[in-house]
Amino acid sequence: MNMRTHTCGELNANDIDASVILNGWVNTVRLHGQVIFVDLRDRYGKTQIVINSEDYSGDFEAAKKLSMEDVLSISGTVKARDAGAVNADLLTGEIEVIVSEMEMLNEAAPLPFVITDRSSAEEDLRLKYRYLELRTDELQENLNIRHNAYQAVRSYLSKQNFMEVETPMLMKSTPEGARDYLVPSRIHEGKFYALPQSPQIYKQILMIGGFDRYFQIVKCFRDEDLRADRQPEFTQIDIEMSFVDEDEILSEMEGLTRHIFKSVIGIDLPNPFPRLSYDEAMNTYGSDKPDVRFGMELKDVKSITDSSEFNAFKSVEMVKAISVKGGAQYSRKNIDELTEFVKPFGAKGLAWMKAENGDLTGGISKFFSDDLKKELIETTDAEDSDIVFMIGDSADVSRSALGALRTELGKREGLADVNDFNPVWITDFPMFQTEETRFAALHHPFTAPKEEDIEKLDSDPASASSRAYDLTMNGYEIAGGSIRNHKPEVQQKIFELLGMDEAEAKARFGFLVEALKYGTPPHGGIAFGFDRLVMLLAGTANIRDVIAFPKTTSAASLMDEAPSTVSKDQLDELNIQIKPSKK
Repeated sequence: MNMRTHTCGELNANDIDASVILNGWVNTVRLHGQVIFVDLRDRYGKTQIVINSEDYSGDFEAAKKLSMEDVLSISGTVKARDAGAVNADLLTGEIEVIVSEMEMLNEAAPLPFVITDRSSAEEDLRLKYRYLELRTDELQENLNIRHNAYQAVRSYLSKQNFMEVETPMLMKSTPEGARDYLVPSRIHEGKFYALPQSPQIYKQILMIGGFDRYFQIVKCFRDEDLRADRQPEFTQIDIEMSFVDEDEILSEMEGLTRHIFKSVIGIDLPNPFPRLSYDEAMNTYGSDKPDVRFGMELKDVKSITDSSEFNAFKSVEMVKAISVKGGAQYSRKNIDELTEFVKPFGAKGLAWMKAENGDLTGGISKFFSDDLKKELIETTDAEDSDIVFMIGDSADVSRSALGALRTELGKREGLADVNDFNPVWITDFPMFQTEETRFAALHHPFTAPKEEDIEKLDSDPASASSRAYDLTMNGYEIAGGSIRNHKPEVQQKIFELLGMDEAEAKARFGFLVEALKYGTPPHGGIAFGFDRLVMLLAGTANIRDVIAFPKTTSAASLMDEAPSTVSKDQLDELNIQIKPSKK
């Protein structure tokens, strides 16, 4: 094999008459009589090579049989393209290489899909042949963006005096919400390790150990129900700091985020990032990860509906409304589809009226007087040709269901500019959420309550606010964190509220509970969802597009057929027996 002198993305007019050797894949082949034009491709770009029967020393008839994705090594001379043949879209578009010698390094079998057209195959087929999909321009660029984001993170944090420390992959099972992936121990019969859902406890231990600025780009594992932007194994930028408050953490993380976006895709993010409290976000956008690139804000209209003759809303806790620009064109079928859309979010229905000629018509408009309709138009900023949607229910359902509808309509109507990146901090989260008869941590059990709310842990835990914060962007949560409990007595109280007595807390988190007693500094941190961050940088809505070897939504790898069965010998070594399924 001839070793390449250049890549397929670097030759230009300065290299004319140079003798070169290129290696790469056949991207396209075009036959013109006694001349063969080939675009040779590697990850750096494409170069047009020309095999002319008059100049080529090899078997021209064999060269005519070249097919896409064959791997070649060619020797030749760089020449300027004819003026009419210059390709301004290619970095190498001014030149071509006249081939004198060619070696077939490997012949490609017939392809299961066309590499130059990723849309030519369903995703499952592309995932089965992921090594072929990885050759596509889109995935090559996505993984390059991912690489650049890695480097930007490490460079920035290292300069800010953060230390990269690796934490264990095999740890004690400490369920923090999702199911753990369990790893049986051969040596310790009947015992299991767990793969980490996050390094949360370890990074707090590092703070106790005196490493006041830690970071790690780390794999995490959660055995949970999946969707397009989730994976069973995912990557976090994990960060923890000592002797800090919320403002210092948020400021540092804004600097990191601005650095990533500027250095990777050349985007200037605002300085500082805007902040919304949890209640403000829910009341205004119906979401704790709001897309603020467009308006369509939720409005409180219960005082208006209570004055009307529409009785269905009079017994509910809250009525929220949005006005959708141009929505008066929606057919009854469209409205019925949107009504079905909000039902999984707990809404029992979707009330509506259309704005026409300064009035509201259709839907439930007959239950409202002219004065009430005028007040509703003013409250919702409805204009002619708009539609007003309303949901009345509990506060949680009204806000979240209408917020989900707002997000869906924003996508359908193309209201958000894909080139805008609008970061927003969400702060002042509730400390707990109620699940049936017990409290559950809204973030995780190590989150500290606000100083002024510590007394509420005894008197009124449901009203306590936490020192948690999320960084959101364009409708996604890209980072979440909090100030932690550094005082053992506060941490123990929270464990008790979560239904864990001292014995259970010690069994699950014993080493952290013990460590807190030995001079723990005030500390806090954050974790960025790195895959989701890269997804935004790359401009895709599918997290699998930015991971080299992703799993499907059923947590399977179609390429290497994982998960798979293992031999009886392996199971016997672990003293494990497979029980028949109950299904």
